[in-house]
Amino acid sequence: MKKILFFLVLTACSFSVAAQQQYTINGKTLKLKTAVKGNLNLLWNSIDKQFRYFVKTSNGNIFELVNTKDSSNNYKEEYKTQLSEFSKKLNVSVNDLKFTLNDLTQFFKHYNTAIGDSAYLDEKPTLKTRLGFYGGLTNHPLVNNSNNTKVPFFGAELEAISSLEDSRHASFFSIEHALDNDDFKYSTTQLALGYRYRFIKKSSFNIYGNVLVATYNFSKSTIALTSTTNEVVKNSTFKIPFAFGLGADIKVSKRGFITLAYNELFAIFVEKSSNFPVNFAIGYKLNL
Repeated sequence: MKKILFFLVLTACSFSVAAQQQYTINGKTLKLKTAVKGNLNLLWNSIDKQFRYFVKTSNGNIFELVNTKDSSNNYKEEYKTQLSEFSKKLNVSVNDLKFTLNDLTQFFKHYNTAIGDSAYLDEKPTLKTRLGFYGGLTNHPLVNNSNNTKVPFFGAELEAISSLEDSRHASFFSIEHALDNDDFKYSTTQLALGYRYRFIKKSSFNIYGNVLVATYNFSKSTIALTSTTNEVVKNSTFKIPFAFGLGADIKVSKRGFITLAYNELFAIFVEKSSNFPVNFAIGYKLNL
């Protein structure tokens, strides 16, 4: 039994050593793991309880990616400058690149694939998510509103985007509630699935088109039967409106964006009201 246990421990230690390789960097010998292997290698390890990342180029040069703090305890993000020469070949920005093993791994794989390294050509990109909250004003462009009454609404959205920096596509799920008032006694809660395409994508802002593909609405309207009697009508409807709109994200922090939207400009499968469409919203969105 002792011999078997000794063999298992020896095997585990041998595997651990094999998974790492020794490198001499600036006169120091370090044991590093390989996260990405290709034309550009990403090496890393946890050293003295700190994650450290290194770049090994095709000519064998090795340098460390750094992210030190200034006197105000803010990160200086030097690694973005260090990787900028490689990002230029990808025609993408490193402004949103986080100093984490996952983000750096995706960047290195993307770079190797872009310059013709076939190792990651069949690898599927991962999904990133963003959570947003917003509020605005609407006259319900897709609902009969004879007085053209405008009411406030508010909502939340979960957006799914590709980890690839040059991807312009996204999908989203939203839930929003529009209030009623004395002139228009109609309120609704809407669940929606949609698609988004960023036709202008910059590091500091992007502009996109929105499509509401499918919606499910819970509505309540009050109908005056006489001067003293009202009837409350509740409804639930599923629609595939293909309603189009425009939006923009403006970056205000490392993770956050101010969002602007003008939705329900027109729809393909739902009749638009005779009023000029009003559906403006402003909000805040952050990377999860």
